[in-house]
Amino acid sequence: MRPMRVVEVTEYGGPEVLRMARRPRPEAGAVPGKVRVALKAAGVNQADLRIRAGRYADAVGDLAPPFVLGTDFAGKLLDPVPGMAAEARVAGFVPWFEMLTGDGTYAEVIWADPEWLAPIPDDVEFTVAASLPLASGTAQQGLEKLDLPPGATLLVTGASAVVGRLAVQYAHAAGLRVVAVAHEGDEPELRVLGADHVIARGLPEDVVAKVIAGDPDGVDGVFDGALVGAELLPVVKAGGVFAALAPDRVPAAERDIRVETVRAVPDAARLAESLQKVADRELITRVADVMPLEEVAEAHRRAEAGHRPGRIILMI
Repeated sequence: MRPMRVVEVTEYGGPEVLRMARRPRPEAGAVPGKVRVALKAAGVNQADLRIRAGRYADAVGDLAPPFVLGTDFAGKLLDPVPGMAAEARVAGFVPWFEMLTGDGTYAEVIWADPEWLAPIPDDVEFTVAASLPLASGTAQQGLEKLDLPPGATLLVTGASAVVGRLAVQYAHAAGLRVVAVAHEGDEPELRVLGADHVIARGLPEDVVAKVIAGDPDGVDGVFDGALVGAELLPVVKAGGVFAALAPDRVPAAERDIRVETVRAVPDAARLAESLQKVADRELITRVADVMPLEEVAEAHRRAEAGHRPGRIILMI
């Protein structure tokens, strides 16, 4: 059986614990109901950094290193599925926390459920496609949980990053008034994407003060893309709603504020629509860097340092 390259987390710690390794290459038909995808690109997500550092050790239960990180992927089908032939270009994300097998996308070949897979339009590059699946799913499903009516005001933190940028765009399309917290230099672009007001990011208390200054009653909802957590609750009006994107950043409810925890699940049909919108220039994602799989430790260092806003992509 031919081996393949993977990146393993050898123990919890910093980027130095990531190691290139060899594992058996998946063989056709070996896992009932799953198909193989030869990966071309994989995204580096903030969740990857936190898992590697051990911050989610409780959430992963008995799963212990060595394991393979990674959720987002883009590549080519090795096995046909209904509606898509072998060699079809596909993207999706592995629901890593739900499966807890330790088989992520920092690998040359993965097993995938056909229901995860969306076709990539011809004029969308693998690197761009790999930046979208988890981010778009998180943004869309987070907005669904917020369930705000048109005209309501939504605060989006982390609006310079991929998830936040997509949340701004989807929220604007849904008729919400969007207040974005982002890098100061991103204001012109975010206004084009649909933000009604942009606040330069800073300490949580500074952001709270600026929001309250603009709207003394507070906002109707928060999409916490920057994982700030409870320190943002003062900006939410009584009876509002808060969407938390990380298990360690879920605030305790107060003042009848509804707190929702967002963990996206694969939705191939919706991802296909989003990929087509990217192809049609109706939806904008952002790739910060493209790096070879062998430079994964440096990719994690850059992601942790906030090297540049956007998704860092590993080429495989």
